[in-house]
Amino acid sequence: MSRKKSQVWDVPSNGMDDDTAVAPPPKPSPEKERLYLVWQGNNKFLCGGRIVFGHDAASLFLTSFLIGCPALTFCIRMLVTMKGEHGHYDYPVLTGGIILTVLDFTFLYLTSGRDPGIIPRNSRPPDSDEAYDMSGSMEWVNNKASNLRIPRIKDVQVNGHVVKVKFCDTCLLYRPPRASHCSICNNCVQKFDHHCPWVGQCIGLRNYPFFILFISSSTFLCIYVFVLSWINILRQGGNLWRAMGHDIVSVILIVYCFVAVWFVGGLTVFHIYLICTNQTTYENFRYRYDKNENPYTKGVLGNLKEVFCSRIPPSMVNFRAWVSKDDDTVMGSIASESNRGFIGSKEKFDMERGSKFGKDGNMMVPSILQKLDYSGIDDNMKKKNLGSSDFDDNLKRKAADEPALNQFIFPIGQEQRRSQGSSGIGVNSTNDKRPQ
Repeated sequence: MSRKKSQVWDVPSNGMDDDTAVAPPPKPSPEKERLYLVWQGNNKFLCGGRIVFGHDAASLFLTSFLIGCPALTFCIRMLVTMKGEHGHYDYPVLTGGIILTVLDFTFLYLTSGRDPGIIPRNSRPPDSDEAYDMSGSMEWVNNKASNLRIPRIKDVQVNGHVVKVKFCDTCLLYRPPRASHCSICNNCVQKFDHHCPWVGQCIGLRNYPFFILFISSSTFLCIYVFVLSWINILRQGGNLWRAMGHDIVSVILIVYCFVAVWFVGGLTVFHIYLICTNQTTYENFRYRYDKNENPYTKGVLGNLKEVFCSRIPPSMVNFRAWVSKDDDTVMGSIASESNRGFIGSKEKFDMERGSKFGKDGNMMVPSILQKLDYSGIDDNMKKKNLGSSDFDDNLKRKAADEPALNQFIFPIGQEQRRSQGSSGIGVNSTNDKRPQ
């Protein structure tokens, strides 16, 4: 045994004592990464997390082509006509086309490459007390934590109106009023309007003004090219059909802009209506405020001022922040952090005991019961088992004080009854039978 001990502990100390030799090495500091590298949404990032795109950002190439190709064609067409007799007219037309095109692309990328108002997700749901106090809903979210049931909907006050907000199972939070979860980008977004596939991004609180400017500038660009292309044909003089045959490029631009303006122009008019009534696309399709009073409206001028003159709030998420790789707040994991399981619809509950039975049939004691002190219960049980004689003596004293209680007391031995009868206790000593 001593030999085995020497093999374990006799290590070269190199001038250090035994405590220093067996001390464990210090734990390495957790590896850090930028938040955008471990973000659980479906966003795509550029420039180290400074530019935030949606999941389908590749559609920007198609949108850029649909805008840039006709705009470039129009500018080249105007450059060709500058050498003619109307050159002084073509310079301002070309300049106007270039300005509108640059503005259109600027608003497009400001809309697409900007955080639309992403709400940080939680690593665990809210406390149960808070959830119970804030809602009277009968629908519950009971599949996230084993010891917590959260109401699906709760009521909040907005400008004197009751507004229902829903619990997000993915982000583990109650969405603020007017917020919604985008299934494409997998994020909850403030004042969610819609997910636009043409810009590849959600449209929300922080990029809605740029989206309005983008579709408005696209509408003006279509009208501009459409009108100037007709002027290029008409100023040739002569027969209209012959002039159109000589300027095929202008004819193609006219047809293209005529088709496109119905889409972007109609979208612009629709969103101007939404701004004047202070609605989002999501709310307009879902809630129909024309039947109920809109709690957010401030009048036409107030609604326009809210969109175009209000300061854009800062982003709620710093995607360039340094975080640990295993940070549950970043990874959005509830089970790994709190060590709690998920409840399925097929799992059974013992409502009397408040305990949960897993699929294997074994009972898992809730954490609140694990913290109870059972020592007092054990002592009481021991006293009951070991001190039964004391318990009988107490009953005898009670019967001596109140004779009428004898008929309710458990049977006493004959010798005890005789002794009680000789002592004058109210029991018939001549009859050993229990009173009927």
